[in-house]
Amino acid sequence: MTSLRTFQTEIDEISHREVAKQRAHALAERAKLEKDAKKTPGKTHARKESTEAPDPSKAAVKESLPSPTTAGSGDAVMSDIDEQLQSLLVSRLPANLETARNLIASLLTRNFGEYVFRIGCHPPSSKVFAGHPATDEDIWQGTPRTAEELDIIIQETTTVVDEVGGKTSILFDSRTNHPRVALLLRLPPPDVATTPEVRCAVVGNVDSGKSTTLGVLTRGQLDDGRGRARVSLFRHKHEIESGRTSSVGMEILGFGPTGKAILPPTAHSNDPEVIRREKMGWEEISIQASKIISFSDLAGHERYLKTTLYGLTSGSPSCVILIVGGNAGLIGMSKEHLAIALALSVPVVVCITKIDMTPPNILAKTVEQVSKILRSPGCRKTPVFVKSMECAVAVSQSFGKERLAPVFQLSNVTGDGLDYLRTFLNLLPASESDSEKFLTDQPLEYSITEVYSVPYVGTVVDGILNSGSVKTGDAVLFGPDSNGNFHGTVIKSIERKRARVPSAEAGQCVSFALKRVRRTEVRKGMVLVHKTEAPPKAIRQFEGQVLILYHNTTLQRNYQAMLHCGAVRQTVRIVSMDHPQGILRTGDRATVTFEFISQPEFIKEGMKLLFREGKTKGLGVITRLL
Repeated sequence: MTSLRTFQTEIDEISHREVAKQRAHALAERAKLEKDAKKTPGKTHARKESTEAPDPSKAAVKESLPSPTTAGSGDAVMSDIDEQLQSLLVSRLPANLETARNLIASLLTRNFGEYVFRIGCHPPSSKVFAGHPATDEDIWQGTPRTAEELDIIIQETTTVVDEVGGKTSILFDSRTNHPRVALLLRLPPPDVATTPEVRCAVVGNVDSGKSTTLGVLTRGQLDDGRGRARVSLFRHKHEIESGRTSSVGMEILGFGPTGKAILPPTAHSNDPEVIRREKMGWEEISIQASKIISFSDLAGHERYLKTTLYGLTSGSPSCVILIVGGNAGLIGMSKEHLAIALALSVPVVVCITKIDMTPPNILAKTVEQVSKILRSPGCRKTPVFVKSMECAVAVSQSFGKERLAPVFQLSNVTGDGLDYLRTFLNLLPASESDSEKFLTDQPLEYSITEVYSVPYVGTVVDGILNSGSVKTGDAVLFGPDSNGNFHGTVIKSIERKRARVPSAEAGQCVSFALKRVRRTEVRKGMVLVHKTEAPPKAIRQFEGQVLILYHNTTLQRNYQAMLHCGAVRQTVRIVSMDHPQGILRTGDRATVTFEFISQPEFIKEGMKLLFREGKTKGLGVITRLL
């Protein structure tokens, strides 16, 4: 019987291997095309190369910087850069300040326009994450600085960052034992098209406070304990009446260059009608924001599990925020949602809500239960209870790289813990910065997750750009239709966060208006690719390695289940399996051949798949297309 842990490691390896193969093939094809185009090399290229003389000062800065791959190798490399910057700034010599400016400029451009600069001597991460105060016996990281030196470095940093065109804000400032400061250096993006975005999926059991928490985070107005904050998030009348989300709601929270959340001016009003009416438009937020957090408010009720699953697989979130009611604990669908997030290997953040109304003994039980489940062999995560700004900053920097699960304790009525959560979200790395997942130098591939018909515009599709880049006026193919064919169209306009943009790149969530396409011709799960001689092939049958997570009886040939694979959601039938007995039970692993029931789909080797039918659940990876 295969354990989930080993199977997940194996399917990750298969996925990486297949993706690397596809990328190498795409690059080879591209090189071949370029070679054909350059059969007659022009003289202009040689002259262009020779005129570009290297700038020695920039070269020196480049050498001193770690490559993005080594930057992920922890505090060591980053603290070296911080040390170098501190010594340059504290000297106040013009030559050193010039070098510091070049270093900061290249750091900001490398890290998508933001950098957390830590000054002074910092306690070891293990102590900060455990919530224990660090003593003098512990190994502190960095060079000790006096309070005067801290003030000089902050002042010089602010001047240098202003010269580069950015803004500096203080994240936390501790002047007691071992003075230390963390600064956020941020460069405002030139336009909405390049604003970094973090995608978060919000899940949890019904009545745990998901919509209320989002309402408070994005509107800035505290709740009254009777659901006032969530009303503005609901999309349907029946949701307002029952107080239950049944659709995937989208909300955005913008952070300005100074790191302050962008909230409506009426955030401090107590009139529910004013709050609902005076909410900020997405365009307003996008124009002001230097970073956007996009929340998908998913349904908690068991009846809407299909919708929640689709939101998790198609939205490719950077993290899953699991909301747990302090008075109820991790019950019902919360465990289901946590299991799905772990199966898709998405990092998890836990928020325990309603701490103002929960009796202390019940809250302690909930906290203990959450810690126990996160540490269990199925999760293998280290819970970090965030109770200080220093901890929120530290955990946001190592989140995703290490197996950390930050736990925030919130009250939407008193506002406890909300500042720590906002700071944490503000510092998360942008979704499009994941170069493993999204590559710009690959051919265009855009998966459609929503289709609309907009008056006077026509058919509009919404989705994620998995690879490549696209601009207005590009000729594209969309498909496959029920016969597996692809059809041509042109992109009329592109919008990102409801603001018009000229182009889009891999990793961004954008919507396209398509030219002369009927609403009925497009469906969820289709893809857009660049117009080429040979359109991609639609797949009807494929082979995959699967692990049965749970099933009441046995699975055999002709068994049907709902398959979720990226933006594709369709019923599949088991055609054959390589299991000696020809049947599968809970915990069994096999290579299974699947067939789509209604129409062929665009899928690739290495894509992860989840299939479910009632309480049956399976996890796997596509190994071969037939």
